[in-house]
Amino acid sequence: MTFARVRALVVVSVLAVLAVAFVVYALVDDSQKGRTLAAQCPEGWPVVDLTLKKSEDIKINVFNATDDVGRAGSVGSDFANRKFQVLKKGNSKTAVDGVAVIRFGPQAVASAHVIRAYFLDEADTEYDPARKDDVVDVIIGDQFKQLATTTEVNQSLVELASQGEPKLPPQTCPAP
Repeated sequence: MTFARVRALVVVSVLAVLAVAFVVYALVDDSQKGRTLAAQCPEGWPVVDLTLKKSEDIKINVFNATDDVGRAGSVGSDFANRKFQVLKKGNSKTAVDGVAVIRFGPQAVASAHVIRAYFLDEADTEYDPARKDDVVDVIIGDQFKQLATTTEVNQSLVELASQGEPKLPPQTCPAP
């Protein structure tokens, strides 16, 4: 390979990474996504904020559902190092066979969407319409290996966005 080709390949690679970063930034800062009039929301349906949040604005609890002692602490520390607000770390009372389970309520739909990207959309999600807080519970399962890298997270967010994510859960309305 000639020097010119290597240099061109490096330039194209850098531009591709910058393009992905720009798309993720645009998605995170999109202030109009999913907006409708609140008056159209049926009575009793929860209002959901679909605005993607930055990691420092996302609150999570991390629970270990594996036989590995200290797994919640290490994964919680990994999330804290990525600027998430880790509120609790502990053991889960229920087993998780997959990579992870992400549990959330109406106030944490967009936050759960961001968390999904850290598991490359391999975690199961459980939406609870009665939940009133804005915290996401992450339950680590037996198939968990590690959190995704920043580049992988950005690519996963772009891929999820191309699928029209985050989506409104059933019987909810977007926040005005």
